Amino acid sequence: MKFSFNIWKEEISLAVLLAGAIITVKATQPLPPDSTSARILQAKPGASVELPEFAFQKSRQLSYRKLVLPGPQFLISDDPEYIRVPEAAVFRERVLPGTVRFYLYNVNGVKEPQKMDRKITALIKNLGSGPMRLQMLKYSAQPPSGDYLKIGSQGLADYFASQPSPKVRQVKAGQAVALDEKWEKTTVRYDDLVHGFYEFLIDQPAEITVLQTDPGTPGPTALARNPPVLPGKSKSGAGRGVFGVSNYRVQLDSVFDTRHGAAEITVADGQRDPWVEGTASHTTETAVLKGNYGVLYDINIRWRSTDGRGLALLTRNARGGGPNNNWCGAMATSVVVSAGLHPGGIVKLPSDKAATKKEPEAVVIQVFAPSADGQEQLIHLTYSPPGASCLPTPITLVPVQMNAK
Repeated sequence: MKFSFNIWKEEISLAVLLAGAIITVKATQPLPPDSTSARILQAKPGASVELPEFAFQKSRQLSYRKLVLPGPQFLISDDPEYIRVPEAAVFRERVLPGTVRFYLYNVNGVKEPQKMDRKITALIKNLGSGPMRLQMLKYSAQPPSGDYLKIGSQGLADYFASQPSPKVRQVKAGQAVALDEKWEKTTVRYDDLVHGFYEFLIDQPAEITVLQTDPGTPGPTALARNPPVLPGKSKSGAGRGVFGVSNYRVQLDSVFDTRHGAAEITVADGQRDPWVEGTASHTTETAVLKGNYGVLYDINIRWRSTDGRGLALLTRNARGGGPNNNWCGAMATSVVVSAGLHPGGIVKLPSDKAATKKEPEAVVIQVFAPSADGQEQLIHLTYSPPGASCLPTPITLVPVQMNAK
């Protein structure tokens, strides 16, 4: 996972606020506001847009309050991200009966004595005295691949779209089974990512282990050999352990008014929005999840238009092209957004290409019309930091002329 970060705190000029979709202009010949607004309005959700006059890094930041919402126990396996040992465990944590969210993000990194095919699987062991019932509530797992950006974006989209499975598995007391039976049948090539995003319900205490072994060995058999849990890598992976926050609600401190011009909401930057903390069985120190990957944000945007303009939501790869950002050349994600000029629902960002690169390129999320009477409106956005992308990925609010042609 990539977790390189940077933020900026300056004010943006009005001339830059109305940048639009896929335009090429000379610095001495800015397009009229109506023209740039028209191009934003022509862009569908997920469309890439070129904004050569928009100084994103100077955007003013909107302040917000953040409320911890009730949610499932949250676990993530991403440290070490690359498993360099042919057979080893990288994660082993206990969970209580109830709902569990688990984010699996590990790569076959074996290159000694040679690169080789492996299996990466997650096992769940029933620690209770009676049978354990296991029901999957949310499920997302893509075929292993070296295209980490695609996996991260599609993984979020599939997670948002998934529904509870009617199937309830029975696990005997003391028995260990694959959490996701798909991985038991999947061969992972060198440098391929195994990405799973799950939410499930259990009625007994359990232990979850992530391990790597050879493709022909069943996961429970490898687990019975008690492979060692590898130490973490400080420069590889976002973190591992059990974390105390799985869901946030984000509420702006004030109502956004289009007459004040463009602004941004920035979460998951480690500063305005600190990393969540937790515990990990391999250390007595506090576990830190660098990036808040797997945490869900319910972002509520209250807004009004006192100047008759509508409101466009955009996002971008804020780290592309910056110094010392060799790993941050592109970004891809998915969100769930309210209905506006376009139907609401899941939007892949971008939807017209594999990933968005560096500024001045951005991606349209949705466009909203002002109310007829200028009253306050509410936008809901479900966001989670995109796996494999550098953070932060700010949400930019851009006023647009609705009658532009």
